[in-house]
Amino acid sequence: MSGKEIDIGLHVLDHQLLDKDGRRCGNVDDLAIEGGVGEVPEVVAILCGPGYWGPRAGLLGRLAGWIGGGRRVRVPWSEVRKVDSAVELKRGATELGLGRGDDRVRPYMDKIPGAGR
Repeated sequence: MSGKEIDIGLHVLDHQLLDKDGRRCGNVDDLAIEGGVGEVPEVVAILCGPGYWGPRAGLLGRLAGWIGGGRRVRVPWSEVRKVDSAVELKRGATELGLGRGDDRVRPYMDKIPGAGR
């Protein structure tokens, strides 16, 4: 996805990530932005995983990140297919290294009545 202007704070940050099959595989925790003085800043990657929670949420985020294993995943922006109510990706979660936390809790969540809605 390139060439389109969007408000990243409103339409990308903290949004759900969906892989090519529509599988939930995490959230956009942060973004990697490049561009020097006089250049137009450009989003180059989505950053997700517990390792990125600390800088955004202080002590509580660092604690949650530690409990979550501190894992960090960098998804190139070129892997974004569409930005809508969720950020849709071009490839599967496993190929991109995403969804491991969701995979661990999915068996428990599936037992909660109404969780599949």
